Amino acid sequence: MNCFHCGRQIELTGRVGFREACPGCGRSLHVCLNCGFYDPTFNNQCRESQAERVVDKDRANFCEYFSTRKTSEPQRLSPANDARAKLEVLFKKKL
Repeated sequence: MNCFHCGRQIELTGRVGFREACPGCGRSLHVCLNCGFYDPTFNNQCRESQAERVVDKDRANFCEYFSTRKTSEPQRLSPANDARAKLEVLFKKKL
């Protein structure tokens, strides 16, 4: 799978855990934008009709229907989120 934020390809050996993070950017992997059911054209932006609504598609969630997205392009919510992501990288806090 590829990280929705940085596009880094990630090799998985099993299911994506609720707390797993991208080794490249540190963002959570268990998010709607990394899910195979995510589709902006569907109700609640999800093709799984039984899944509960998740408001922040780029934040970690506990959806039991999560399945990894098979794509090479990073998924974005909107141009505003793209700008926010660029600012986060620019002003990244040093640990």
